[in-house]
Amino acid sequence: MNEISSQYFTRVLLTLLDETFDGVHGYYLDRGTSLFETLSTITAAQASVPVGGKCATLAAQVKHVSFHLDSVLKWLRDGNQEPFDWGEIWRTVNVVSSVEWQEIQTELRVNYENVKALIQFSSDWNSENKIGDAMAILAHTAYHLGEIRQALCTIQ
Repeated sequence: MNEISSQYFTRVLLTLLDETFDGVHGYYLDRGTSLFETLSTITAAQASVPVGGKCATLAAQVKHVSFHLDSVLKWLRDGNQEPFDWGEIWRTVNVVSSVEWQEIQTELRVNYENVKALIQFSSDWNSENKIGDAMAILAHTAYHLGEIRQALCTIQ
């Protein structure tokens, strides 16, 4: 079995994270559809609308992605395995003000930058769990990006 070098894995992972969050490189997104590009088009009022009248708001979707990043960061960095209340955000994040909407996006940016820095300076990819967690960030965020973009069809 051939092994992938940690350097290549890290570089590709960071590029895919960049595409998912910041700017398209042509791997899987269309121009202007990364998470932060998408969020820049959403107002607080739009972020407060329950999709379909009864589902989570976009604000809750974004807060959840941020929470996921922070949780994975704590796990990768500190080995923190305390139980997380994954349902709290879905129960509590609804209508947001412009200030709250901006704070949620800023928190997402900070958590994303922290995860990116941890990955950038990690040279040890010898654990299936660590690789799996890193890949899960991509898959989980891409899933919620798709949810957000689909919701915009009805909200905007």
